[in-house]
Amino acid sequence: MNDRERRKILVIFYAILTIAVLAAFPRPLSAKVTGPCVNCHTMHNSQNDAPMATYGPSGQPWTGTGPYPALVRGDCLGCHGLGTSSNIDPVTGAPQVFHTNATDLAGGNFAYITGAKGSGASDAKGHNVVDLGNTDDVLNGPPGPFNGFGHDQAVTNMNLTCAGENGCHGKRAPFSGNSNLLGLRGAHHNDVEGKCDVADKDYNSYRFLWGVKGFENNGTYKWQNHDADNHNEYFGATSPPVYTSSNCATVCHGTESVQAPQNTMSGFCATCHGNFHTLSGGGYGSEAGIGDDNVSPFQRHPTDVVLPGSGEYAAYTSYSVEAPVARQSVASSISNTVNPGSDIVMCISCHKAHASDYPDMLRWDYNTIVVGGGGSGGCFTCHTTKN
Repeated sequence: MNDRERRKILVIFYAILTIAVLAAFPRPLSAKVTGPCVNCHTMHNSQNDAPMATYGPSGQPWTGTGPYPALVRGDCLGCHGLGTSSNIDPVTGAPQVFHTNATDLAGGNFAYITGAKGSGASDAKGHNVVDLGNTDDVLNGPPGPFNGFGHDQAVTNMNLTCAGENGCHGKRAPFSGNSNLLGLRGAHHNDVEGKCDVADKDYNSYRFLWGVKGFENNGTYKWQNHDADNHNEYFGATSPPVYTSSNCATVCHGTESVQAPQNTMSGFCATCHGNFHTLSGGGYGSEAGIGDDNVSPFQRHPTDVVLPGSGEYAAYTSYSVEAPVARQSVASSISNTVNPGSDIVMCISCHKAHASDYPDMLRWDYNTIVVGGGGSGGCFTCHTTKN
């Protein structure tokens, strides 16, 4: 073998070695927005003597005319709520939270509120964000709010929105002008996909929910809780905190934004519905919260508590997307099993985040859950012997 042949073999060897090393240490997954800038942005909000509103269906309230902050062509629903038959926009790839497709994404579908999909319009079916152009006529504020903590009716049926100070996504802090959009400024261009275990900014938090940790489904069924092998993985705690007037600033308020206590999904929901996600005592008094501790019996259905490892709960071992559970550590991949005695009950074990076709945005029709009736699913997913 001459020198030239030896060099050729060495080049091939080092190439194979380099590929092997890169495979062993993959780069972090990223969901940074891609595609033509014009899909989302307009420089002057003007084309052919007409505003460059998002290309949503004519007459829908969120198409708008602009101009909008950050040079975007529309508001949140202008990109993520086009009202078409697609649950993923075929042009931009944006997940849709308002659509008529048969398959909803993991967070649910605002179309159930307006009646564009489902069994009929109802304000009780979801979070009635003002972006829908349909003010909630049932509630004027969140159930179980932080009354007495200086947050009385801070979020109301007149200002609840998708993002920003009075929304869920992005930076939840005051902005001048349109806080809905400015609360998400830069998040799409820095988005971290898959495992979100830092959660100190909106872009590295689970689904842009500031402070929430988890694992985002980024496979074939991206943005969906499709089945036991294709779903989001949530992060939970083993006990909810006690909220008091003195710890409110450290539990819920970070240096930049309102954030999720304990970095959990239930903790995030507690920032508006605190009375449902606390132990008794503290700022709420003895009759508040789930009870005095995280041990049954409870006075309100518990969240951020461990699914018991004995009795009826021990039979819930195959993951059901009808009643998702959270994990005690941030998952690195999707698991199709449930571990009673370790995995966590959370608020979205029973509820959808955006809206569902059932009252109180439940995942199932509570009125059809009949003890001893031989049914399955719903409450019986966890309470396996009560059917």
